[in-house]
Amino acid sequence: MNNLKKIIAVMAICLFSSSCATYFNQPFSQESARIGEFSKSTKKLLDLPPPKNPLEVAVYNFSDQTGQYKAVENGSTFSTAITQGATTILIKALGDSGYFIPLERENFNNLSTERNIIRSTKQEYIKGLNPNEPPIEPLLYAGLMLEGGIISYDTNIVTGGAGARYFGLGGSAQYRQDRITVYLRAISTKNGEILKTIYVSKTILSQAVDVSLFRFVKFQRLLEAETGFTQNEPVQLAVKDAIEKAVHDLILEGIKDGYWSTKAGIDVDKKLVADFNAEVEEANSTELFNRFSFKRRTDNVVHGSLGLTRINGDYINPEFNLNARLGYKRYLNSNFNLNLNANIFNLSNEDIFDKSFVSVDANAEYNILPFDKLSPYIYVGGGTNISSDFNNINPKLQAGLGLEYLATDRLGVTAFVENNFVLSDNLDGLIRGKRDDMYIRVGLGVNLYIGNYNTKKDIERAEKRERNKELKKIRRENIEKRLENTDSQIENKPAEEDEN
Repeated sequence: MNNLKKIIAVMAICLFSSSCATYFNQPFSQESARIGEFSKSTKKLLDLPPPKNPLEVAVYNFSDQTGQYKAVENGSTFSTAITQGATTILIKALGDSGYFIPLERENFNNLSTERNIIRSTKQEYIKGLNPNEPPIEPLLYAGLMLEGGIISYDTNIVTGGAGARYFGLGGSAQYRQDRITVYLRAISTKNGEILKTIYVSKTILSQAVDVSLFRFVKFQRLLEAETGFTQNEPVQLAVKDAIEKAVHDLILEGIKDGYWSTKAGIDVDKKLVADFNAEVEEANSTELFNRFSFKRRTDNVVHGSLGLTRINGDYINPEFNLNARLGYKRYLNSNFNLNLNANIFNLSNEDIFDKSFVSVDANAEYNILPFDKLSPYIYVGGGTNISSDFNNINPKLQAGLGLEYLATDRLGVTAFVENNFVLSDNLDGLIRGKRDDMYIRVGLGVNLYIGNYNTKKDIERAEKRERNKELKKIRRENIEKRLENTDSQIENKPAEEDEN
């Protein structure tokens, strides 16, 4: 019985640690209708400051241009993979933003028919009862027309999962990521010029978690249990998110190029544009799978580490001893650097050999993922071992590999393992056999990145300082103008009093 309780407890922990919120909110009853959810971009759109002058805009068609049908296990169905109501979603986003006044153009024939009915009815009413009845109001015309659509829906761009089973108890988790892409372009109705084209993509996540138990708890007593859940991000909500983000970016692009502005003034406009430019720069530095391509590391690095060293020589029972390292690295480009290190360490065999050494190493190092916070690296080089009594000085070659994690913009934590091939068999004072002596190092260390304005964060800080200086200058100029206006008013006031 105790074993059974342990098994059930393990199952519960495995499942609930995966996604408690989804598991505890399983639908077991019918739910009433509710107001539609906000997407992640809705709040950004609603938080924009109000416009100076809203602009009439027409949307004739913003549709699914992928032509894809919904996929099933045995092929596809006649149901489309993406909503066909993207025009409605776009019109709602335009109205919510406050920057645009959407005009009905999608079902213009229906609108024209209804206006004809109103016009004919008014004419009959004028003839019979009221000759002063005003005519029907004219239609508004749009200064801007929006076109575009959903141009791709890529399925299974990332799939994966993990699972394990032991003595009938097991669990697994699977995920799948799709991607939807939206293009939105703004066209001037005055001359047909395409003013802006916005490109936005949004990923769609699906997850499945299950835990099962299949075990004999007693003779002829079989316990079988299974639970789990599947969670799919709604495609319609992803489309809404992408379209709202496209409208948000279109507004900021328009503010940037002076097509429209906010009521809040030039200072707020400049801040919105600066934040948007920073977002664009980050987006341009981000690759498909959220991989970054901007430089994270400065060119100059001071390195220090502590670790262990173990000899592989001619004596038995080698021991681990403390190793300390201090070094300097100079990056030639994003991947390659040259480094110089000094090490202090002991080499010993139990009750046989014990001697302290100093080594100077020069390495060529290759950083495999220079744009990631977590990056493996490999290096090779050469150096010299010098014993504390200066009686044992030997050249050597070394090769190693390591892993670095950037804890901050300036500080990286490293772990490494390194093998040193001494070009002598006399490292431990005994020459035996055909193989030269060697020793291995393992350690943990830190990289301190020094220098100015090389990393993306440094550049952002410098740009932010420049923006703040510019804003202070504008504020100063505005204050000076107000003071000048005040002074001129004071000077003119006595003259007016004298005239009176």
